[in-house]
Amino acid sequence: MDEERDIVVFEDDAGNEITMEVLDYLCYEGKEYALMTEYVEDPEADEADEIDVMIMEVKPVGEDQEEFLPVDDDLADKVMAIFEADDLDDVYEDDED
Repeated sequence: MDEERDIVVFEDDAGNEITMEVLDYLCYEGKEYALMTEYVEDPEADEADEIDVMIMEVKPVGEDQEEFLPVDDDLADKVMAIFEADDLDDVYEDDED
């Protein structure tokens, strides 16, 4: 069964689009954070053992929109430790149905 993927498109200063996928969300000290990685259209096409991830703060904007803001390295390390303690291996495993 396919799960709907949470895709976010950013635009850099040069106007280039950067597509990211939200792997998971977490609340920490009253704020919401997202664990994100570069979007890959077919996740099975690139079966690398490691993927690069980043932590971004999620701020609500209006009723149905969110803004993703970068966080400093110290905060990212703290939030990442919480994500890892929650056993993120489930996020990376393929469904074997």
